Amino acid sequence: MLDQLWMWINTLPRWTLSLAALALALALQVMLGMIRALLRRLFDERTRLPGVAIAAVHPPLITLVWWYGLLSALHFAVPTQLAWQASILLIAHMGAALIAVWLLFRVTRRIIRVMDRWADQRDNHLERYLLPLIVRSLSALAPVLLLFSLFPLFISSARIDSVLHNIASLLLITSIAGIMVHGVNMTERVLSERYRMDVANNLVARRVHTQIMVLRKLVNFLIIMLAIASMLMVFDKVRQLGASILASAGILGVVLGFAAQKVFGNLFAGIQIALTQPIKIDDAVIVEGEWGWVEELTLTYVVIRLWDWRRLVLPINYFIDHPFENWTRTSNDLIGSVILYADFCLPLDELQAEADRIAQASPRWSGKVCKVQLLEMTEHNMQLRVLVSARGGPDTFDLRCEMREGLIKYIATHYPEALPRVRIGQATTPRSAAGSFLHDHTVATAPASQGE
Repeated sequence: MLDQLWMWINTLPRWTLSLAALALALALQVMLGMIRALLRRLFDERTRLPGVAIAAVHPPLITLVWWYGLLSALHFAVPTQLAWQASILLIAHMGAALIAVWLLFRVTRRIIRVMDRWADQRDNHLERYLLPLIVRSLSALAPVLLLFSLFPLFISSARIDSVLHNIASLLLITSIAGIMVHGVNMTERVLSERYRMDVANNLVARRVHTQIMVLRKLVNFLIIMLAIASMLMVFDKVRQLGASILASAGILGVVLGFAAQKVFGNLFAGIQIALTQPIKIDDAVIVEGEWGWVEELTLTYVVIRLWDWRRLVLPINYFIDHPFENWTRTSNDLIGSVILYADFCLPLDELQAEADRIAQASPRWSGKVCKVQLLEMTEHNMQLRVLVSARGGPDTFDLRCEMREGLIKYIATHYPEALPRVRIGQATTPRSAAGSFLHDHTVATAPASQGE
């Protein structure tokens, strides 16, 4: 039956077949549009999975219909004497394979969006992270595997098959590397949610975040390097070039080793810091005379966010070779000191009670230390030191300012005579005291004698 139909088609004029191919493509487009309009009434193209698949499939299908329609019309319109029919069919099949890959890519991308929205509403780690990872892996590998399976069916030329095979191999390596990088990043997000840093006691969380951040960047770097090396090994000429370079790489290797000494030094320093952790993310440190927090920690450099919002960028090996202060190495609690100068008449018990009241009223006080100490006495006044503890460097500085302002206001209001002042006095002897008495007596009696 099909053979008879094909024989009857061949008896028709070729221009008629060309017009029939175009008319068939137009009819299929209209039919696909009607089917899509019908399905859009049943499914939402943004939220529901069937509607998303329909919206993703429709443009590639229309493109495929017109691709075959135009090339079929060209196939029948070209005279048979030119013998272009085989080439036109090859181009048509290759284009169809690419359109099929495009269709699969659109479908998987839309499914990933729906899956991400669905996963954001879940609490289980399996549903929130593992299922989206599986969907992304399938969406990345399915188009490449489709290319591997479709191209050998339509291509008979060994040269074209080799080129397309190399392209598909590069895409496969890239897809696998992307899946591995996404898996590493997903693992970091899982651990980041488990160890939260927005809590009061986040020492363990900062330690874990520092480790996983450095290890994530290291693992991603190794994955990318291995992917690039694998992509270069796909080509025979590059593989031979690499073998020849390795065979004669004696002096060149030494030169490159010296040139990359600092690079590898920073890399190993980053690994050492991730393991030993002299600094962690969000640590309060004093470096180069500047006080700030560790904002970013990479394999090669560290970014310190200073107290005035400037950024101090230092190489990672700086923290191995130079001393620095880490205020939150084992705990967030710090003790701040406030120096006051007062007269000897100031009652220290009253000042201690006021310091306790200010500390208890402040949310920055950690509740551990609040002590007024007589640090030193001079010939003019006494020097007092107030020790107060707080949670972290910024809170310690702010609490010191609150304590200093509150105590000065308290002294000025309740004991103004105890503010620092300078005494001017003169030592007296018994003889000078007697002389002073006679002098005062003479001055006092002089007006009486003059009156007489």
